[in-house]
Amino acid sequence: MTLGNPDARATTLCALFAACIGTAPVALAQRAVENGMTLYGGYRVGGGLTDTATGAGVSVKDASSYALAVDIGTEPQKQVQIFYSRQKTELTSSGFSPAVNKLPLTLEYIHIGGTYFFEKTSRGGYVVGGIGATVAKPDFAGLSSETKASINLGFGFMLPLGERLGLRFEARGYATLLNNDGGFFCGSNTGCVVSISGTALYQGEALVGLTGRF
Repeated sequence: MTLGNPDARATTLCALFAACIGTAPVALAQRAVENGMTLYGGYRVGGGLTDTATGAGVSVKDASSYALAVDIGTEPQKQVQIFYSRQKTELTSSGFSPAVNKLPLTLEYIHIGGTYFFEKTSRGGYVVGGIGATVAKPDFAGLSSETKASINLGFGFMLPLGERLGLRFEARGYATLLNNDGGFFCGSNTGCVVSISGTALYQGEALVGLTGRF
């Protein structure tokens, strides 16, 4: 049988078509990407500064936190991530006035970045990072909020729980860029609660999250 024969050509074309159809699902599977959403519970620590007016240390109290991440797959090992983390805490200092020895505070990180998995986005170790803003909201009437640029870097591990669920164990470090020499959390009647001089506020966070993949 030669390719010059019409029947032979037809048979060969059919065989090639069948082979392409058979290998297409494999090729698509190799290129498949996944999206996901993760709800975290965590604990955030760190955050120390110095009040330039009094020389006293100013600390952010260690406290529990929660976070939400939306991951958009771009490659089998890569995802773009939108990340939000929130902590209800307190700002404390021996230099505060007797009437205000601690300031209730909400710290929020709002970042966009990415995740890189060493195996694939459904399992195993990964590194993560992002850039965005830190929003510090004093829970005290009349005081202004502060918004500063910030970044985060971290690493984690995804443990599969069936086809569409996963358990994530994660640690992140945050740096809020201050580059500031002036007052923070100011009010028209109260003045500024604290005056600092520094370049960054650093915090660390341990997180455990449940991921739904789709």
